[in-house]
Amino acid sequence: MRANKIFAFTCCLLIAGCAGSEKKEVAKAAVMPPPQVTRAWLDEYEPRVRDAVKDSAFEFERRDNLLVVTAPVKGSFNPDRPQMLLPASLGPITRVAKLLEADNDIAVVILGHADSSGDASLNRDLSQQRARAVTSIFRLSGLKQNRLQVMGLGSDMPRAANDSAAGRALNRRVEILLTSRDTMQGLIAKYSQPAKADLKDGPKVAAADQGKLGKSE
Repeated sequence: MRANKIFAFTCCLLIAGCAGSEKKEVAKAAVMPPPQVTRAWLDEYEPRVRDAVKDSAFEFERRDNLLVVTAPVKGSFNPDRPQMLLPASLGPITRVAKLLEADNDIAVVILGHADSSGDASLNRDLSQQRARAVTSIFRLSGLKQNRLQVMGLGSDMPRAANDSAAGRALNRRVEILLTSRDTMQGLIAKYSQPAKADLKDGPKVAAADQGKLGKSE
């Protein structure tokens, strides 16, 4: 009798383990659409997004399975009210948002970045406020919460060393990441992880501005 109970218990554990593995595989599959699907929407949207931001201060690039529009703080945000977009920025952001209105398969992740000058917590708050300013344009265009995520990363993800004015200017930015809805949560998880490596050519830096929230370079 006891042997039968042990056998039954062992079977339950094995079944539970298999079910857990299956769930993990399903979750993994959910954030990894077929490569041909990814390439198809990237190929479709790349020229349209590029055209939407042409003749502006915004930068465009294609990264793996993402389309990325970068708004540098200088020229995009008000120097006197650093969390407020300048009028010149509204057009490009609105045009990108309009492209996505009717396509429920495309999601948007908006990341605010700063340099490493000043107080880290204030820099993170400012990067969040700037990201929210951009997010508000997408919400006005009708994108719902299930397709739109916003994060302020402060100085956690620099793209240049912060030991020069030019490097700090590059790090102060808002990135608009266009991705498929299937990969959005995986992308959020990636950017939710703490930074693990410093820049090769300088100290780790990433997103923030000088001093208090009311002032920006």
